[in-house]
Amino acid sequence: YSIITGLFVATLLIANTLDSKIFMFGGLALPAGIIIFPLAYLFGDILTEVYGYAASRKVIWTGFASVILMVITYEIAGLLPTAPFWNHQEAFNIILGNAPRIALASIVAYFVGEFCNSFVLAKMKVISAGKGMATRFVLSTLVGEGVDTIVFVLIAFAGIMTGSALLQVIVSAWLVKVGWEIIALPLTIPVVKWLKKVESEDYYDTHTNFSPFKI
Repeated sequence: YSIITGLFVATLLIANTLDSKIFMFGGLALPAGIIIFPLAYLFGDILTEVYGYAASRKVIWTGFASVILMVITYEIAGLLPTAPFWNHQEAFNIILGNAPRIALASIVAYFVGEFCNSFVLAKMKVISAGKGMATRFVLSTLVGEGVDTIVFVLIAFAGIMTGSALLQVIVSAWLVKVGWEIIALPLTIPVVKWLKKVESEDYYDTHTNFSPFKI
Protein backbone atom coordinates (compact mmCIF):
# COMPACT_ATOMS: atom_id res chain seq x y z
CA TYR A 1 0.00 0.00 0.00
CA SER A 2 2.78 2.46 0.93
CA ILE A 3 4.78 1.66 -2.21
CA ILE A 4 1.76 2.21 -4.46
CA THR A 5 1.04 5.49 -2.63
CA GLY A 6 4.60 6.70 -3.25
CA LEU A 7 4.50 5.77 -6.93
CA PHE A 8 1.08 7.38 -7.32
CA VAL A 9 2.31 10.69 -5.87
CA ALA A 10 5.46 10.63 -8.02
CA THR A 11 3.33 9.96 -11.10
CA LEU A 12 1.05 12.88 -10.33
CA LEU A 13 3.91 15.35 -9.78
CA ILE A 14 5.84 14.29 -12.88
CA ALA A 15 2.73 14.42 -15.07
CA ASN A 16 1.90 17.94 -13.88
CA THR A 17 5.32 19.21 -14.90
CA LEU A 18 5.32 17.39 -18.25
CA ASP A 19 1.88 18.74 -19.19
CA SER A 20 3.38 22.14 -20.01
CA LYS A 21 4.30 20.59 -23.38
CA ILE A 22 1.93 19.46 -26.16
CA PHE A 23 3.40 16.97 -28.62
CA MET A 24 2.20 15.29 -31.80
CA PHE A 25 1.90 11.51 -32.05
CA GLY A 26 0.51 9.96 -35.20
CA GLY A 27 -1.47 13.11 -35.96
CA LEU A 28 -2.78 13.36 -32.39
CA ALA A 29 -2.06 16.41 -30.21
CA LEU A 30 -1.35 15.20 -26.68
CA PRO A 31 -0.10 16.70 -23.40
CA ALA A 32 3.30 15.20 -22.54
CA GLY A 33 2.04 14.12 -19.12
CA ILE A 34 0.15 11.34 -20.86
CA ILE A 35 3.47 9.47 -21.01
CA ILE A 36 3.10 8.63 -17.34
CA PHE A 37 -0.27 9.92 -16.09
CA PRO A 38 -2.30 6.78 -16.98
CA LEU A 39 -0.24 5.02 -14.31
CA ALA A 40 -2.11 7.07 -11.72
CA TYR A 41 -5.41 5.53 -12.86
CA LEU A 42 -3.83 2.10 -12.95
CA PHE A 43 -2.71 2.57 -9.33
CA GLY A 44 -6.17 3.87 -8.48
CA ASP A 45 -7.75 0.73 -9.93
CA ILE A 46 -5.37 -1.48 -7.96
CA LEU A 47 -6.01 0.40 -4.71
CA THR A 48 -9.79 0.33 -5.08
CA GLU A 49 -9.90 -3.30 -6.16
CA VAL A 50 -7.65 -4.61 -3.39
CA TYR A 51 -8.04 -2.18 -0.47
CA GLY A 52 -11.38 -0.52 -1.21
CA TYR A 53 -12.68 2.95 -2.02
CA ALA A 54 -11.80 4.49 1.36
CA ALA A 55 -8.13 3.50 1.06
CA SER A 56 -7.99 4.89 -2.48
CA ARG A 57 -9.60 8.12 -1.27
CA LYS A 58 -6.76 8.67 1.24
CA VAL A 59 -4.15 8.23 -1.49
CA ILE A 60 -5.95 10.67 -3.80
CA TRP A 61 -5.95 13.34 -1.08
CA THR A 62 -2.26 12.64 -0.40
CA GLY A 63 -1.56 13.28 -4.08
CA PHE A 64 -3.52 16.54 -4.01
CA ALA A 65 -1.58 17.79 -0.99
CA SER A 66 1.68 16.92 -2.76
CA VAL A 67 0.68 18.83 -5.90
CA ILE A 68 -0.21 21.90 -3.83
CA LEU A 69 3.19 21.72 -2.12
CA MET A 70 4.86 21.44 -5.53
CA VAL A 71 3.05 24.51 -6.88
CA ILE A 72 3.91 26.60 -3.81
CA THR A 73 7.60 25.73 -4.02
CA TYR A 74 7.67 26.40 -7.79
CA GLU A 75 6.14 29.82 -7.17
CA ILE A 76 8.62 30.64 -4.40
CA ALA A 77 11.54 29.53 -6.59
CA GLY A 78 10.27 31.70 -9.45
CA LEU A 79 10.06 34.78 -7.21
CA LEU A 80 13.56 34.41 -5.75
CA PRO A 81 16.11 36.91 -7.16
CA THR A 82 18.26 35.31 -9.85
CA ALA A 83 22.03 35.06 -9.63
CA PRO A 84 23.86 37.52 -11.96
CA PHE A 85 25.41 34.67 -13.96
CA TRP A 86 22.13 32.70 -14.36
CA ASN A 87 20.23 33.72 -17.50
CA HIS A 88 17.44 31.16 -17.64
CA GLN A 89 14.64 32.83 -15.68
CA GLU A 90 12.44 33.16 -18.77
CA ALA A 91 12.84 29.47 -19.58
CA PHE A 92 12.08 28.60 -15.95
CA ASN A 93 8.89 30.68 -16.08
CA ILE A 94 7.79 29.21 -19.41
CA ILE A 95 8.12 25.62 -18.22
CA LEU A 96 7.32 25.83 -14.52
CA GLY A 97 5.46 29.14 -14.53
CA ASN A 98 2.50 27.38 -16.10
CA ALA A 99 2.50 24.88 -13.28
CA PRO A 100 -0.14 26.68 -11.13
CA ARG A 101 -2.78 26.63 -13.87
CA ILE A 102 -1.86 23.13 -14.95
CA ALA A 103 -1.79 21.97 -11.35
CA LEU A 104 -5.22 23.53 -10.74
CA ALA A 105 -6.53 21.76 -13.83
CA SER A 106 -4.98 18.52 -12.68
CA ILE A 107 -6.33 18.82 -9.13
CA VAL A 108 -9.90 19.55 -10.21
CA ALA A 109 -9.84 17.04 -13.07
CA TYR A 110 -8.27 14.28 -11.05
CA PHE A 111 -10.59 14.98 -8.13
CA VAL A 112 -13.71 14.36 -10.18
CA GLY A 113 -12.17 11.85 -12.59
CA GLU A 114 -10.48 9.53 -10.11
CA PHE A 115 -13.42 9.54 -7.73
CA CYS A 116 -15.73 8.71 -10.65
CA ASN A 117 -13.32 5.92 -11.62
CA SER A 118 -13.12 4.50 -8.09
CA PHE A 119 -16.88 4.83 -7.54
CA VAL A 120 -17.75 2.98 -10.75
CA LEU A 121 -15.15 0.29 -10.07
CA ALA A 122 -16.26 -0.25 -6.47
CA LYS A 123 -19.95 -0.40 -7.37
CA MET A 124 -19.36 -2.75 -10.31
CA LYS A 125 -17.31 -5.06 -8.08
CA VAL A 126 -20.21 -5.39 -5.64
CA ILE A 127 -22.82 -5.82 -8.39
CA SER A 128 -20.73 -8.43 -10.25
CA ALA A 129 -19.69 -10.23 -7.03
CA GLY A 130 -16.05 -9.69 -7.94
CA LYS A 131 -16.26 -11.19 -11.43
CA GLY A 132 -15.07 -9.61 -14.68
CA MET A 133 -12.13 -7.65 -13.23
CA ALA A 134 -10.78 -6.65 -16.64
CA THR A 135 -14.19 -5.37 -17.74
CA ARG A 136 -14.54 -3.36 -14.53
CA PHE A 137 -11.13 -1.79 -15.01
CA VAL A 138 -11.84 -0.76 -18.61
CA LEU A 139 -15.37 0.59 -18.01
CA SER A 140 -14.37 2.55 -14.90
CA THR A 141 -11.43 4.02 -16.84
CA LEU A 142 -13.71 5.00 -19.73
CA VAL A 143 -15.79 7.05 -17.28
CA GLY A 144 -13.01 8.38 -15.07
CA GLU A 145 -10.56 9.28 -17.82
CA GLY A 146 -13.34 10.83 -19.89
CA VAL A 147 -14.36 13.18 -17.08
CA ASP A 148 -10.73 13.83 -16.14
CA THR A 149 -9.64 14.69 -19.68
CA ILE A 150 -12.53 17.06 -20.41
CA VAL A 151 -12.10 18.99 -17.15
CA PHE A 152 -8.30 19.11 -17.37
CA VAL A 153 -8.08 20.33 -20.96
CA LEU A 154 -10.76 23.00 -20.51
CA ILE A 155 -9.15 24.44 -17.36
CA ALA A 156 -5.53 24.13 -18.54
CA PHE A 157 -5.84 25.30 -22.15
CA ALA A 158 -9.11 27.24 -22.64
CA GLY A 159 -8.24 30.66 -24.06
CA ILE A 160 -4.87 29.38 -25.22
CA MET A 161 -6.14 26.98 -27.89
CA THR A 162 -9.00 27.19 -30.37
CA GLY A 163 -12.18 25.22 -29.78
CA SER A 164 -11.27 22.67 -32.45
CA ALA A 165 -7.81 22.22 -30.94
CA LEU A 166 -9.31 21.70 -27.48
CA LEU A 167 -11.67 19.05 -28.87
CA GLN A 168 -8.79 17.34 -30.66
CA VAL A 169 -6.70 17.20 -27.49
CA ILE A 170 -9.65 15.92 -25.41
CA VAL A 171 -10.58 13.12 -27.79
CA SER A 172 -6.97 12.17 -28.51
CA ALA A 173 -5.92 12.11 -24.86
CA TRP A 174 -9.02 10.17 -23.79
CA LEU A 175 -8.51 7.48 -26.44
CA VAL A 176 -4.82 7.13 -25.65
CA LYS A 177 -5.41 6.92 -21.88
CA VAL A 178 -8.07 4.24 -22.26
CA GLY A 179 -5.88 2.39 -24.77
CA TRP A 180 -3.00 2.62 -22.29
CA GLU A 181 -5.18 0.97 -19.63
CA ILE A 182 -6.22 -1.84 -21.97
CA ILE A 183 -2.63 -2.53 -23.03
CA ALA A 184 -1.57 -2.65 -19.37
CA LEU A 185 -4.24 -5.20 -18.39
CA PRO A 186 -1.98 -8.27 -18.85
CA LEU A 187 0.28 -6.73 -16.19
CA THR A 188 -2.39 -5.14 -14.00
CA ILE A 189 -4.51 -8.27 -13.48
CA PRO A 190 -1.63 -10.49 -12.21
CA VAL A 191 -0.41 -7.69 -9.93
CA VAL A 192 -3.87 -7.28 -8.41
CA LYS A 193 -4.25 -11.06 -7.89
CA TRP A 194 -0.79 -11.22 -6.32
CA LEU A 195 -1.56 -8.32 -3.98
CA LYS A 196 -4.83 -9.88 -2.89
CA LYS A 197 -2.99 -13.08 -2.02
CA VAL A 198 -0.04 -11.43 -0.27
CA GLU A 199 -2.16 -8.92 1.65
CA SER A 200 -5.01 -11.39 2.31
CA GLU A 201 -7.27 -8.52 1.25
CA ASP A 202 -10.08 -8.28 -1.28
CA TYR A 203 -12.33 -5.46 -0.13
CA TYR A 204 -15.98 -5.06 -1.16
CA ASP A 205 -17.51 -1.60 -0.67
CA THR A 206 -20.93 -2.80 0.44
CA HIS A 207 -21.39 -0.25 3.23
CA THR A 208 -18.91 2.47 2.20
CA ASN A 209 -19.58 6.19 2.45
CA PHE A 210 -18.57 7.35 -1.04
CA SER A 211 -18.29 11.04 -0.22
CA PRO A 212 -14.91 12.32 -1.51
CA PHE A 213 -14.66 14.56 1.55
CA LYS A 214 -14.81 11.84 4.19
CA ILE A 215 -11.20 11.14 5.16
